Amino acid sequence: MKQIIKTERAPAPIGPYNQAILANGVLYVSGQIAINPDTNELVTSSVELETQQVMSNLDAILNEAGYSFSDVVKTTIFLTDMSLFSVVNTIYGAYFTTDFPARETVGVAGLPKGVRVEISVLATK
Repeated sequence: MKQIIKTERAPAPIGPYNQAILANGVLYVSGQIAINPDTNELVTSSVELETQQVMSNLDAILNEAGYSFSDVVKTTIFLTDMSLFSVVNTIYGAYFTTDFPARETVGVAGLPKGVRVEISVLATK
């Protein structure tokens, strides 16, 4: 059985997908970019603020499903510029207080709406 997870505390999807799907105890959270859900505008003035908005969006979706970053077992980070790795990594790491999840960071040629960072997560209890 699957359940669609959606919250107004994270941006609405910009395509034919859901914010997250809960299936058999695993939460699959779609890749999040730095759209502020209150204004529906991109947060791109700095990579730090962009990454913080992405993590905030992920947090809102996790919380809507009754999960938290401590339940995350896998993440994928997409970056359009791998020189941003260290900055993004520092901000990302601050959201995990227990064991870190498995992860890959992938350099890509482009991301939706011209953002520099997109992150997706899988969580389980």
